[in-house]
Amino acid sequence: MTPNATAHPLHPSALAPVAAYILLLEDHPLVVQGLSHYLASARPELPVRVAASWQAGEELIHVHGSPALVLADVWLVDGNSLDALRRCQALCPQTPWLAYSGDDEPALRQRVRDAGAQGFVHKQAPVEEFAQALNALLGGAAWHAADTQVPLPGGPRPREWTVTAEELGLTPRQGEILALVLRGLPNKRIAHALTVSESTVKEHVTGILSRLGVRTRVEAIALLQGRRLAHPGAA
Repeated sequence: MTPNATAHPLHPSALAPVAAYILLLEDHPLVVQGLSHYLASARPELPVRVAASWQAGEELIHVHGSPALVLADVWLVDGNSLDALRRCQALCPQTPWLAYSGDDEPALRQRVRDAGAQGFVHKQAPVEEFAQALNALLGGAAWHAADTQVPLPGGPRPREWTVTAEELGLTPRQGEILALVLRGLPNKRIAHALTVSESTVKEHVTGILSRLGVRTRVEAIALLQGRRLAHPGAA
């Protein structure tokens, strides 16, 4: 194992999957072809079953049983995989999940770990690292490479992650005000937009900054870069 990765033992119940196959969740045909070819060579004893969405993947699980491994792109046609991970874990709790992505969002690795995935590999990682991650998860260990990734010059912009006011520890009203703050509106315009007093807005902004652990609006905007506040509503 390379120095820039860590292995963590999994719960013993995760070591006995029901069926000997790999479930590949990927909606790009060329990526499917490349990964299928590699897996057929590296793990010929594990046939690959492919699904382009989590719904299709769940249907395969119901037909063929829990796979030995779920290998999934973080972003699929029906949204990001992290939203569906808990549902997958309920269907096949003994199966580890190895995520991969070309997304350069700085906190992605931690998001994947927090969601409960046992491993993550960036699409720009060398084949050797993917092989090590694959072998680790199939052997009952987890694989999370060190957070040393640097966004590629000229590469695609990271996708926005949707967060709610509740997830940020804010009230619905604070979420509504924060959404306007993130748009660069001053207190006076926010007060006019929400039909409240400027002093009320100022009080809420102070509470928002405190809750986010920042001192200024600029720091709040920087902290939430790459995240989009979901449907803020007034309380």
